[in-house]
Amino acid sequence: MKEDKKRDLPVRTKAFALRIIRLYAMLPKTTEAQVLGRQLLRSGTSVGAHYREAMRARSTAEFISKVEGGLQELEETGYWLELLGEAGILREERLGELRQEVEELTAILVASVRTAKRLKE
Repeated sequence: MKEDKKRDLPVRTKAFALRIIRLYAMLPKTTEAQVLGRQLLRSGTSVGAHYREAMRARSTAEFISKVEGGLQELEETGYWLELLGEAGILREERLGELRQEVEELTAILVASVRTAKRLKE
């Protein structure tokens, strides 16, 4: 099961981005929903881009930097998801799986950074 969770990370982060895009497309057209949605769209779709950049890193330090950038975007994505739920724009049930994916991707990327830092020493 754990290996399933760590399947091809570029594929998984791209699937996450596509889910974020679909969520954005279904948001109400209110000003609040659209402002939060654009923030979510930007941060949620950039996680995979950061990871792809990390895979092309020329050094361990660059790899760590790119993955940590992805972690920052995941943290921000989690925040926007929280606001969409707590503001009553979307039902919490609609956000649960995305929030879970934020947590799982965060755990995987944190472990990658720790491993890279350990190998760098």
